[in-house]
Amino acid sequence: MKKVLAMILALVMALSLVACSNGGTDKPDDNTETKKIKVGFITLHDENSTYDLNFINAAKEACQTLGLVENEDYFIKKNVPEGQECYNAAAELAEQGCNIIFADSFGHESFMIEAAKEFPNVQFCHSTGVRAHTEGLSNYHNAFASIYEGRYLAGIAAGMKLNQMIAEGKITADKAKMGYVGAFTYAEVISGMTSFYLGARSVCPSATMKVRYTGSWYDQAKEQEAATALIEKDKCVLISQHADSLGAPTACELAGVPNVSYNGSTYSAGETTFIISSAINWAPYFQYIIETVVKGEAIAPDWCGTIATNSVVLSGVNQDVAAEGTIEKINEAIKALEAGTLHVFDTANFTVDGKTLTEYLADVDGDYTGETNVIHDGYFDESNAVDFRSAPYFDIIIDGVTNLNTNFGG
Repeated sequence: MKKVLAMILALVMALSLVACSNGGTDKPDDNTETKKIKVGFITLHDENSTYDLNFINAAKEACQTLGLVENEDYFIKKNVPEGQECYNAAAELAEQGCNIIFADSFGHESFMIEAAKEFPNVQFCHSTGVRAHTEGLSNYHNAFASIYEGRYLAGIAAGMKLNQMIAEGKITADKAKMGYVGAFTYAEVISGMTSFYLGARSVCPSATMKVRYTGSWYDQAKEQEAATALIEKDKCVLISQHADSLGAPTACELAGVPNVSYNGSTYSAGETTFIISSAINWAPYFQYIIETVVKGEAIAPDWCGTIATNSVVLSGVNQDVAAEGTIEKINEAIKALEAGTLHVFDTANFTVDGKTLTEYLADVDGDYTGETNVIHDGYFDESNAVDFRSAPYFDIIIDGVTNLNTNFGG
C-alpha cells in the first residue's frame, strides 16, 4: 500500500497553514473595524504558476481569517506584467478604495513606488523588493521570509537521497551531481540555490551542483528543457529549481530522476520522483499588515518572516521516494535553527575560490554596488530586515556550484 505524504510534525509544516501575525494567530473577536479595510493584490501570473498560486492562496486565507469577502473587501488582479501595467493596476485598486495594496514580483517594484507617491494615503506592500529602506516613503514597504532556511532543510532531503543512491550502488560518491533550474541570476535565486546546496552537502559531502537559467520566472517549456539538459547532458542525478512551472518536475518524472521542488508540493506532477518542497507562507505577513493598518500603527520599511512566524514551510515528505531517516534529519536541523546553533551561511561550511570569506560587501541598497559588510560572528547574515533589508542579498557562486549559462541560452 502506498505511503501517504508524511508530515514533518516538529513544526506542523503543512502548506495549508492557519495564518498568523506577529502578535498571534487568533481571529479577531470583532471584525467591525477590519471590514472598513479594502485590500488589493497584484500577481505576475495566475494559478498556473506555483509562486503566484502560493501567493493567491495565502491572500485568500489571510483575508478570510479576518472576515474579508472576495470582490467586496479584497480584490486580486492576476497576470499583471512587470511594467506600466502594474502601476495601472495599483492605481485602479487605490481608486477603488483599497487601503492596502500588495504586489508579488520583483519587477513590480518601481511601479509600486510610483503608485505609492501618487496615493500617499494607501499602504503599498511589495514582496521580494529591495528599495523600501532607501526610498523614505512612509507608505511603501518590502517583505520577504528566511526561505533560505526552508531551502536548506529541503536540501537535507536531497542529500539524504544522494546518500541512499550511493549506498545502493546506483552512483558513486563522485557522481553525486545535482542540477538546478534557475530563473534569473538575481540574489534571490542564488541565495536559494546555495542554501539548498549547503543543506545537501551537510549530509552528503561529495555533492556538487550545476545550474542552468531560463531567463523567465515562468516558462514551462524552457524549464523542462533546462531540467532535461541537466539530466541527459550534464549527468545530474537529482533536480531542484527556482522557477514557477511544473516543467522541471515533469522532466524528472519522465526521466525517473528525484526532484525537490519550490513554492508548494508538485506531487501531482511527479508521484514517483517528488521528495519535498519548501515555500514562503505569505499569510502571516498579509494578516500582520492588515491588522496593523486597522490599528493605525506604523509599518516598518522591511519585514522578514521566519519559521517562528510560520512564514517558512515545508510540504509533506513523499516517503515512497525519500531516503529513510529524512524526516528525523530535517527535524534535527530545525531544532538547531531554532536554537541559533545552526546558521545556513556559516562561512566555515563553504569557500569561494578556495578561500573562506571573512567579510563581504553586499548590495543591500539595490544599486548594484556592494556597500555593506554582511558577515559577522562567522556567518553571512542573510535577509536581516532590521539592520539591512528583508530580500536576499547573497549573490556569491561558491565552490562546488557551477553556472552553465548566465545569458539564458542553451
